[in-house]
Amino acid sequence: MTAYLGDWRGRYRGAALCVVRPATTAAVAAVVRVCAEAGVAMVPQGGNTSLCGAATPGSDGRSVLISLSRMRRVRAIDTLNNTITVEAGCVLQTVQEAAAEAGRLFPLSLAAEGSCQLGGNLSTNAGGVQVLRYGNTRELTLGLEVVLPSGEVWDGLRALRKDNTGYDLKHLFIGAEGTLGIITAAVLKLFPKPRSTATAWLAIASPALAVRLLAELQAQFGASLTACELVSEQALDLVRKHLPGAHPSVSASPWHLLIELSGSSDEAALREALTSFLAAALDQRMLGDALLAQSIEQARCLWALRENIGEAQKIEGQSIKHDVSLPISRLPEFVERADRALLLAYPEIRIVTFGHIGDGNLHYNQSTSAAGENAAFLAAQPEVNRIVHDLVHELGGSISAEHGIGQLKRVELLRYKSPVEIEMMRAIKRTLDPQGLMNPGKVL
Repeated sequence: MTAYLGDWRGRYRGAALCVVRPATTAAVAAVVRVCAEAGVAMVPQGGNTSLCGAATPGSDGRSVLISLSRMRRVRAIDTLNNTITVEAGCVLQTVQEAAAEAGRLFPLSLAAEGSCQLGGNLSTNAGGVQVLRYGNTRELTLGLEVVLPSGEVWDGLRALRKDNTGYDLKHLFIGAEGTLGIITAAVLKLFPKPRSTATAWLAIASPALAVRLLAELQAQFGASLTACELVSEQALDLVRKHLPGAHPSVSASPWHLLIELSGSSDEAALREALTSFLAAALDQRMLGDALLAQSIEQARCLWALRENIGEAQKIEGQSIKHDVSLPISRLPEFVERADRALLLAYPEIRIVTFGHIGDGNLHYNQSTSAAGENAAFLAAQPEVNRIVHDLVHELGGSISAEHGIGQLKRVELLRYKSPVEIEMMRAIKRTLDPQGLMNPGKVL
């Protein structure tokens, strides 16, 4: 059971009575009924790529871990309705490939897409790099099938874009991290495959310039702007250090911006339009340099620079991670004020900042460069969190943008959610899971 009992980051390790691996919804329901009758807690798990410990059992060893990894069928694809129905154990990349084979696009895309599973994506309302155009997992979901804590099955697999027949129950389970029930299948939206893409890596001086460039890109290209990713030089340095040779050479710069356009127009026309935009930005000194991908392979290499940051950080060692979102207009102020406050409190700190600036989501991580000193610094996480999260709250942001709450931020949630919100959440939990058996110790 070893592989199931620890998280991807190596931060949490738990114990369980056993691991069960049902292959059908009926089998999941049977397992849940047995556990409910015996009063035994259950921990649902997908690809086990959680960054907040949501899929890791507690240390008491009294729970049953339910892995959805055998539930990996693509049940149906409807190209006329632009939908795909998949089981929760489907790996995200498998869903993307099934959509592509049908001539469609499933746009959810993130670094763990080769191992994360749809059930986990749904349970954390995963975001990724294309939220700017297509939205979070919540916006990509039309219907769900869920095994409730009683063992009953709710069949909400509706492929409808309009359905005003009362409460939209699927939204209770999306982002609930398995605390209200176990998602076993979903109906997801598909989109036409873009005929053309244009990808560029930009060297910029500051997050303020990144926000300004984002606004101008949106004004000129509208919905064709698929992604806009901010990367600090410190983040890029870790990729250069730990994954050398796997990426193109890009100019050193305090900050970087990775942008992608996609659409139905001719690719040459799209690239020409982006080239003109970048030339004008260079003339206005908004950019220090720009590299426009000349092929699909070069575009993939540019994306690898961004997508390998998490892996490079893992190789470097543990760090204090923050997954925050803010109004886009407040991002530069947050970075400037948070950097200043942290460096004042911890002069030896190294701050690694990157994320989805197009939707206001930053991954804001801290460590020290000396391995011997890092353990002592990690012990200061409550104080570091207070600096970062208090400022996020002051600026109207959220302490969790796309990674969820899990075990990591459960206490933090109480500080930043109002008592009314917390009690509403607890009331929903009591109603659906009166025994408190579904993924205990997570979120609430």
